[in-house]
Amino acid sequence: MAEAVRHSIDSGEHLAVQAGTGTGKSLAYLVPALRHAVAEGATVVISTATIALQTQLVERDLPRLATALSGALGRAPTFAILKGRRNYVCLNRLHGNAPEEPETSELFDPFAASALERQVKRVREWSSETETGDRDDLVPGVSDQVWRRVSVTAKECLGAHRCPVGADCFAERARGEAGRADVVVTNHALLAIDALDDRPVLPEHDVVVVDEAHELVDRVTSASTGELSASAIKLAARRCGRAVDQEIADRLDEAGDGLELILTDARPGRLDELPRDLSGALSSVRDAAAACTTALGAERREDTEEGTARKLALAVTEEVHDTAVRLIDTFGEEVGERRDVVWTTAEPNRAPTIRIAPLGVGGLLRERLFGQRTTVLTSATLALGGSFDPLAQQWGLPPRQQAQPAADMALDKEPPADSTGPKWSGLDVGSPFEYQRSGILYLARHLPKPGRDGLPAEYLDELTELVRAAGGRTLGLFSSMRAARQASEQLRERLDTPVFCQGEDTTSLLVSSFAEDPRACLFGTLSLWQGVDVPGESLQLVVMDRIPFPRPDDPLASARQQAVDARGGNGFLSVAGTHAALLLSQGAGRLLRSTHDRGVIAVLDPRLATAKYSGFLRASLPPFWTTYDPELVRGALRRLDTSAGTG
Repeated sequence: MAEAVRHSIDSGEHLAVQAGTGTGKSLAYLVPALRHAVAEGATVVISTATIALQTQLVERDLPRLATALSGALGRAPTFAILKGRRNYVCLNRLHGNAPEEPETSELFDPFAASALERQVKRVREWSSETETGDRDDLVPGVSDQVWRRVSVTAKECLGAHRCPVGADCFAERARGEAGRADVVVTNHALLAIDALDDRPVLPEHDVVVVDEAHELVDRVTSASTGELSASAIKLAARRCGRAVDQEIADRLDEAGDGLELILTDARPGRLDELPRDLSGALSSVRDAAAACTTALGAERREDTEEGTARKLALAVTEEVHDTAVRLIDTFGEEVGERRDVVWTTAEPNRAPTIRIAPLGVGGLLRERLFGQRTTVLTSATLALGGSFDPLAQQWGLPPRQQAQPAADMALDKEPPADSTGPKWSGLDVGSPFEYQRSGILYLARHLPKPGRDGLPAEYLDELTELVRAAGGRTLGLFSSMRAARQASEQLRERLDTPVFCQGEDTTSLLVSSFAEDPRACLFGTLSLWQGVDVPGESLQLVVMDRIPFPRPDDPLASARQQAVDARGGNGFLSVAGTHAALLLSQGAGRLLRSTHDRGVIAVLDPRLATAKYSGFLRASLPPFWTTYDPELVRGALRRLDTSAGTG
């Protein structure tokens, strides 16, 4: 893999590398990246999806490599971590140079206000001790509500040259360190913002390594998604009220009320046409926001508090205006020509919202990422159905690439047939795990298909017998929190095994408790499919209740599926199938975390054995030994339990 990354950097040809857990993929891309950065005096950006991997790179891998390679490179390479401005505490806001912005709940609840003030005070004290001002370094953390009061977005920032505490700004200090570093570690969200915005937020760089690349499309989509709600509009109106005539701000507030009335009555779901009343409400929001923006005016001579108030108002008001314009303009296009998807939501404890997201991000990535710098994409899960094609198409790379075995190195492959697209190679470096010897894939072919009304009784019986045979040691991955809770309640009644359920405490604490007690089970949903790392005897059984297809009424997935069908493709397999294959592979990856681990992956959904699309999904999983025999599996689990010494 290191040789392939070196070749990619030297040739400028993009590279996709599937590298299983335990291959040391971070070292394989960091060594050639550091060599290139030092030799060429260039900057390499490493982008990750999770804080855990960022921490591993910055606190463990890069410091060791900097020491180990300093002799060969002639000097110790340097590195820095860079996050979005919102991740750093803003000293200007913290020291009272901005107007107070009480949340709605605080206006009527003095206890909420005092609790919030206590947390803000703790952040203020921490700010005089911290070296970084990074939210992730504040332990224990604070709520999003508190952090919003002590931080700013890039658009809300007064600017280092105008800010009275600009010389001490944590965000500016991080940017300065990143600008001087050989390697900058960041996240997919900031990488997306850098690609979307004409004003660069990352240092000038010629190479990007995207680790956890299976997350890239979702993170870029999130960064490209806009939303409007009455609460966001009212926040803009309140901020404007401190900087412009109240009458102008009131117009925006009233427009927010009008939109809320219509969204409250609207049926949640995708909008293929814009209803007349909603169109009128959006036009009112657009025009009122434009009037506020005009009244706020351009940057001028003013004191710090006035300047901060105006900047805070301008940032949120421009966002409201631009989102309203984007929503209205989308429906000016013919349905088949639209590049955005629009839908309304009605979630518990949240104001009704209208959202807009891109139908695809491949064109953006092709132009703004692959078209401008050499890119290496890597993950334990990239080849779905045995091919890089499904993800390559989402990234905007030309298709028809197979995942090549490591022995071929894939360095001298002919470029893809699409000569107009970026050149790239695909490589699968395999895994240190002997999947056929270490794991069993059990497909419960005899069970009924999953229904819509919770877990069928047969699933609960099957789950009970599997957990009993394993003696606990079970990670249950469910398609919904409702199913996870149902399974937790039932197993607590049927067995003596401790069952932890996601949502009953922080996920990190639940995972720690699960890892410490081999007799325990941990049940949960999406974040557990991708975020659990428990090597050893505490985890010997992973159960998935059903194939994790997106919900049929998911507005974005259904629109993307329709678009593929309209072009003559297989929308179900391209969108829903790819989504499910990715999560199944990630879920299965929770089982073997070291070369000594052993265990069973059990999928209760019989469609993975019987459906026409099952071959594609199973080809995306590691090559475990497969069986349909429940008694054989229970016997294997009992033997594992006994050999663990606690049976």
